[in-house]
Amino acid sequence: MSKRVLVIYAQPEQSSLTRQLVDVSVKCLTAQGHEVLQSDLYAMRWKATFDEHDFPERANSERLSFGAESAHAYRHRRQTADVAAEQDKVLAADALIFQFPLWWYSMPAIMKGWIDRVWAAGLAHGYKDAGNTYRYGEGAFKGKRAMLSVAVGGPPHDYSERGINGPLEQLLFPITHGSLYFPGFDVLPTFAVYGTGALTAASAAAAKEAWRTRLQNLFEDGPIPFRPQNGGDYTRTNELRPHVAAGQTGLMAHIADSNEAQTQRLEAQVSSRKPS
Repeated sequence: MSKRVLVIYAQPEQSSLTRQLVDVSVKCLTAQGHEVLQSDLYAMRWKATFDEHDFPERANSERLSFGAESAHAYRHRRQTADVAAEQDKVLAADALIFQFPLWWYSMPAIMKGWIDRVWAAGLAHGYKDAGNTYRYGEGAFKGKRAMLSVAVGGPPHDYSERGINGPLEQLLFPITHGSLYFPGFDVLPTFAVYGTGALTAASAAAAKEAWRTRLQNLFEDGPIPFRPQNGGDYTRTNELRPHVAAGQTGLMAHIADSNEAQTQRLEAQVSSRKPS
C-alpha cells in the first residue's frame, strides 16, 4: 500500500554522505510506490531560533510565555506560514525520516530549531488541552512512524557500550524518546554510519546499500519498545513501578527487554482486534 513519507534533512554539503543517503531515500521510497515529501532545512533557510517573531499576534504582550503563546497561535491559526506548512507535512505523512550528521553528540541546531518551532503546544504537547495525559506513546502523532539516519564521524568502538563517547542510542535518547516518542510516534531503531570522517568509496557504497535495505522495511520493522506512559509501568507520579525493570536506573530502564516487548506487541494486537 502506498504511503506518504516526509524526509527532513540538515546538511548543506551536496557531496556529503548525508545528502547521498537522502538521494537513496527519495529514489528507494519512490520506487516502492510511496509519495516522498522533503524538507531541506538549509535550502529552505529555516529559521532555527524560537523567539517572539514566531507569534505574530501575541496573547500577552507584557511577558513572553512560549508555551502559552504557542498554544494560542496553534489554536487560533496565528502561526507563521513556514511553521504551519511544516505541520501540514507532518500531519499528512505516515512516516518521518530525519537525516543528519552527528554534531556535538546531537542533531544540527537548524534541525533542533525545526522541532522547537514545529512541535507546537496543542499539537506535540498539551494534546487535546489535557496537560500531560497524552504523551509517551500517545498524542497527535500516534500511528505514525519516525526514524533517524545519522552520519557519525567517529569510529564505532567510540560509541560501544564502554566506549568513551557512550552508546549512540543513549546519546540520541532525548531525540528518540523525547522529541519523537513523547508526541506519539512509533520510533524505529536508528540507522547509523560510523567513521564518516574518513569514509572510502567502498564504505559509502556499503552504507547506501544498508540504507536501502532498511528503507525496504520502513513500515514492517518493529519500533524501539519504549514503555508507554499509560501502559501500566508507571506510577501516578510517572516513576517506574518497583517490579518494572527492577534494579535498573537511568535511560535504558524505560525500554522494555525483548520478552516484555513481545508481550507488548501481542497485547497491542489483541487490543486492535477488539470491537470499538
